[in-house]
Amino acid sequence: MNNQTDNVAIPEEVVMSKIYIIRNVKVMLDRDLATLYGVETKYLKRQVKRNLIRFPEDFMFELTENEFKDWRSQFVTSNEDKMGLRYAPYAFTEDGVAQLSTVLNSERAIRVNIQIIRLFSKMRKLMLTQKDILIKLKELEQNDIEHDKKIELIFEYLNQFEQAKQQESEQKERTRIGFKTKTKQP
Repeated sequence: MNNQTDNVAIPEEVVMSKIYIIRNVKVMLDRDLATLYGVETKYLKRQVKRNLIRFPEDFMFELTENEFKDWRSQFVTSNEDKMGLRYAPYAFTEDGVAQLSTVLNSERAIRVNIQIIRLFSKMRKLMLTQKDILIKLKELEQNDIEHDKKIELIFEYLNQFEQAKQQESEQKERTRIGFKTKTKQP
């Protein structure tokens, strides 16, 4: 524990850059997690394969060939980097990342795992806050629309009132036609 390598503090930006959205789920790939944990990707995969029962589909899935091609095409990779990408990687959801600490028992893996889980929680809280803000903005927008409709209605009533006054004024000013009756004088 006194060893410098065991005291892990990975910047949040580094961890966040390793989070992808695949199948509309935030995931981290096996090779990125292996790098963060300080182990080889094949070791991480081997440990997962030995404990597959701990990783249901909502915890981990293997990228399909199309997903793998799409993901690879998003990055400019050197030949050396492509060599490490011969096989489709495993994608771990937040729950899958948490489960990894049960199959990787190194102290570094546990510390990095805690850090990643905290970051996922922080992101979820930020998203909830943003969602609340979006709901409030939508309410304000709806109120503005309702106010606009009410203001339009007021102007429409004022317009109708003005037309009625004009008609009344025109009615009084027009010359009377018809029979005039003389009033009897006593």
